[in-house]
Amino acid sequence: MRFCFFSDDRLGLVEGQAVRDVTAALNALPAARYPYPTHDVFIAGLSSIIERIRMIPDDGERLSLASVSLQCPVRNPGKLIAAPVNYTAHLKEAIADETTFSRAHVQRIQDTGLFLKATSSLIGSGSTIEVRQTGRRTDHEIELAVVIGSAGRDIARWRALEHVAGYCIGLDITMRGPEERSLRKSVDTYSVIGPWLVTADEFGDPAGRGVQLCVNGEARQLANTRDLILDVPALIAFASGFYTLHPGDVIFTGTPAGVGPIFAGDVIEAAIEGLGEFSIEVREG
Repeated sequence: MRFCFFSDDRLGLVEGQAVRDVTAALNALPAARYPYPTHDVFIAGLSSIIERIRMIPDDGERLSLASVSLQCPVRNPGKLIAAPVNYTAHLKEAIADETTFSRAHVQRIQDTGLFLKATSSLIGSGSTIEVRQTGRRTDHEIELAVVIGSAGRDIARWRALEHVAGYCIGLDITMRGPEERSLRKSVDTYSVIGPWLVTADEFGDPAGRGVQLCVNGEARQLANTRDLILDVPALIAFASGFYTLHPGDVIFTGTPAGVGPIFAGDVIEAAIEGLGEFSIEVREG
């Protein structure tokens, strides 16, 4: 299934170029009161949502996908986890460009580890990226985004995909500079996931997926997830050795070579095989 949130928090099923409004299925989620859950209740309750959808009569009405504004498909993640330089070609690119990439941040992922991004930086594909501190370079980075579906700690690699709810296209927008990654990558609007959540059963094996990003029609990044240094199961195992993973946590799996600057007025087009594609505008924040 492909789930989206659209137009003032409506829940939809994406069917080709159409959207079926299934907002009524949200009634399957339990009521909450303070202290509220620190995980995403929609992702945690996804199986109940799917069961409820199957009970809702289909009246045949559909909305055109082009007519709706797509919101972030994961509304309340507990944490955004990101993998730095997780493609060999990008590591070589970073090593070669000392002007852009700080030497302190050019290391193997096995050595440097993962980092966290602020959840306040998260937007959906129907929003706009707002570039801050325009005197500094800001880059695009396309990544496969993995949405955790069930809690786990010290997860074995061979069981890792059992903990995945689904996948999205991710953009890890990056301000260059000497500061820690979490600061430069947590600016408002600098984490994009969309256009919808494709459930793990529909998406299948995350390996061998084509990845492409264009800016203003110019191809910038073209790669395949088979070239990840740490693949999706390895990343889940690695992350869960440090953090308990909860439903709705998002893992940005790393970007391939070809990262480049973006400016106000640019249009980014992002696509991953099996997930679809989206375009998003850039403006000055």
